[in-house]
Amino acid sequence: MSSSSSRTLVVKCTAGADDAERCSQAFSVAATALAAGAEVSLWLTGEASWLAVPGRAEAFQLPHSAPLAELRDAVLVGGTLTVCTQCAARRGITEADLVPGARIAGSASFVDEVLRRDAQALVY
Repeated sequence: MSSSSSRTLVVKCTAGADDAERCSQAFSVAATALAAGAEVSLWLTGEASWLAVPGRAEAFQLPHSAPLAELRDAVLVGGTLTVCTQCAARRGITEADLVPGARIAGSASFVDEVLRRDAQALVY
């Protein structure tokens, strides 16, 4: 994922429908960074893990914000979408439950991404 010509933005979303504004901000920033030409990795943890399951982002609603499913799909096309291993396990989510293109990975992978020289990490 690393490139010498662009920076990588790693966004960790720690909230789902339980904190809709914070969740929407994470997805919006990730999609905006992609549109600006950055490499983007969006990590879903806690209740945000559900948003990688088909139908969950589609059901998410927040007035005056872009549809979450569209933002998620933009990340899937142009970046990477990862669900935390432990968060998925606690919720009974497996890779077979995820939207196509999403993956499950653990903290070692997250740390590897955020410690890269060209990376910027944001947590919402």
